[in-house]
Amino acid sequence: MAERTVAVVGAGSIGVAFCVLFAKAGFRVRLWDAYPEALPRAEKDIVDRLELLRRHGLLEEPVSVVAERVSSHRVLLGALRGAQLVQECAPETLAIKEELFDEIGAYSEPGAVLASSSSAIPASRFAESNPSRERILIAHPGNPPYLIPVIEVVPSEFTAKEPIARAIRIYRETGLRPVLVEKEVEGFVFNRLQGALLREAYCLLRDGVATVEGIDEVVRNGLGRRWSFMGPFETVDLNTRGGIASHAEKMGPAYARMGAERGQHDVWASDLVAQADAQRRECLPLSKWAERVQWRDEQLMRLSRLFDLPQESAGTPTLEENAS
Repeated sequence: MAERTVAVVGAGSIGVAFCVLFAKAGFRVRLWDAYPEALPRAEKDIVDRLELLRRHGLLEEPVSVVAERVSSHRVLLGALRGAQLVQECAPETLAIKEELFDEIGAYSEPGAVLASSSSAIPASRFAESNPSRERILIAHPGNPPYLIPVIEVVPSEFTAKEPIARAIRIYRETGLRPVLVEKEVEGFVFNRLQGALLREAYCLLRDGVATVEGIDEVVRNGLGRRWSFMGPFETVDLNTRGGIASHAEKMGPAYARMGAERGQHDVWASDLVAQADAQRRECLPLSKWAERVQWRDEQLMRLSRLFDLPQESAGTPTLEENAS
């Protein structure tokens, strides 16, 4: 059982979510929090989330069986004992992470992967002076990880290759889809992409271009539908005959002007477009472009059957209702 044991350090919302994820995948989970009074609340939250998964047909075992795999520990050493991976879920504060990883590094099993759920702080900022820094990395999930399968694995310059490979293997065992982020940047990939959209959304609201609900509607039933099964590069690759290179030629100047309005002068240089185009053509030769466009349309048709509910059932006001 030691080979199927993880420790979750921090009993907040992300810690609870990781407990659900690991326990659902058959791991023994040892939960610890610096505030022992947080543990009973976390135990209830875990059962509540498992019950919700069961009601939606997403749990293969009885709630009680899965919940029993999670044990609460008032002493950190007890939680770390036997764990092959430690998932730190403490607040997003550098000083807290430095202090916590000093303890985790000292008391964890010698071969355990030490993973932080940090949303923006790179591991090098709190691991540089840690004697166990070769085992420390970022594993940033979508929230909640038991429903959003992507997880960013972000090593620092100090992280050894073997813990990276082991972390990826463990997360895959839970059903997650790890993405190796090859260079440390604040916010990694997930939050930098999310932040770019949020910054523009706030600007559009500030400038009176659209309301909060209008902007959400464009994302929810426009961009979001496509992005639920495609990323931004594949989206524009399929939007224009000739693929991403043709899209950049046609739309690049307009996007450059829009960026310049915000003080961003990140022009799509020809060599950068060529790099993106080469990677897309490895994924999809232009000879199969039309076939993939049909696939895209079929996915959107499936989503339409799922999400095109009567407005009163969906509980979301239309733009016309907002305007009235």
